[in-house]
Parts: sequence; structure tokens; C-alpha cells
Amino acid sequence: MNTVITIGRQFGSDGRAIGERLAKDYNIPFYDKEILARASKESGMCEQLFKENDEKKGSSFLFSLVMDSSYLGYGMGFGSSEMDMPLSQKVFLAQFDAIKKIAEEGPCVIVGRCADYVLEEFDNVVDIFIHADFEHRCRTVMARDGLSEKKALDAVIKNDKERMSYYNYYTNNKWGDCNNYNLTIDSGMLGLDGSVEIIKAFIDNAERKRKQ
Repeated sequence: MNTVITIGRQFGSDGRAIGERLAKDYNIPFYDKEILARASKESGMCEQLFKENDEKKGSSFLFSLVMDSSYLGYGMGFGSSEMDMPLSQKVFLAQFDAIKKIAEEGPCVIVGRCADYVLEEFDNVVDIFIHADFEHRCRTVMARDGLSEKKALDAVIKNDKERMSYYNYYTNNKWGDCNNYNLTIDSGMLGLDGSVEIIKAFIDNAERKRKQ
């Protein structure tokens, strides 16, 4: 196994759970919110900035802190031109660098955060997008997070909108467009186990072809 797996996902589609299963089955590292801590450590920027801006195009919290050096930290390595850019873009670039370094270390699973775009020049990456119908995702969120039907519906709409805006803004691609991924999976139709098995078959076949 020498593949880096990136997973884009609709909210409530079990993308994280599928990624965790793939990482376990292949015995490789799994990265989701772990990317935030790593980017914070390597950039010297406060981890709270990454949490507040996680897969969001920008926020009032971020921009209110542009001049607050206590959040920026030191030793970030930004040049003079980079110091002039919006703080949200500095956060994205720090995550960009962290994701590339993670991929360079070896096979792994990376969930979200435009990883397919960040790693587009790597030849050992398989990009996957997990989706499911709206009602299925609402039911999943209700059961997983203990939410009412109304709150689950609102959460699905809100998180999908934020992920789409973030991805489209930073990549100039269209979130969820099948042309941006090697494989798209309907987890509502296939279930978690079925989704994992199809992805593994696809990856194993891709690795065989790369070795030919």
C-alpha cells in the first residue's frame, strides 16, 4: 500500500467513518482535525485560529484578530508580502503546507480541507468524494449527534454550505463535481461496509496499474 487517500464528503455522509475504516484496514495514519494541530505547531500560529476557520472561507472572529499578535505566534516563516494577506489565507496556506508534508511522509488518509487540490501534483493520490441523499444524511446526523430533526436539517445545510464555499473559493474548482475526483461513492445506498469495500477494490486496482 503506497497510496495517499483524500476524502471529500457531504455532511452526514459518514465520510470520516469511512476514512477511519480505510486507515485501520490499511494500517496507515488517519488525518482529519489532526491537521489543525499540526499546521498550528509547524506555523507557530494559535490552534484556535485553525479551529475557528476549519473548512470555512472566513469569519468575523478571524478578521477581528488580524492585528492581534498574541494569536499569530512567532517563527511562522511568512515573508513581507505574505504578512499583508488576510489572516484566513495565512491559515489556509499553513494547512496547505502541513497537508503536503503529511503526504510526503507516506500513505495515509486525509479528510477534507481541499486535500485533493493540495496534492494534485502527487502521482500516488486517490481522490474520493462521499455523498448521500439529503434525508439519509439528516437521519445519520440525528442518530450520531443526538439532534432533533430540525436541528439535524439545519446542521446538514449549514455545514454543506460552508464546505462548498471553502472548497470553491480556495481551489477554483466545484465541490462535489465528479470531474475533480477519481471516485464518488453514494454511502447512503452502499452503507459504510459496502463503501469501504468498493474504495479498497478501486485503490488496490490503481496500485496494480501504477506498478505495471
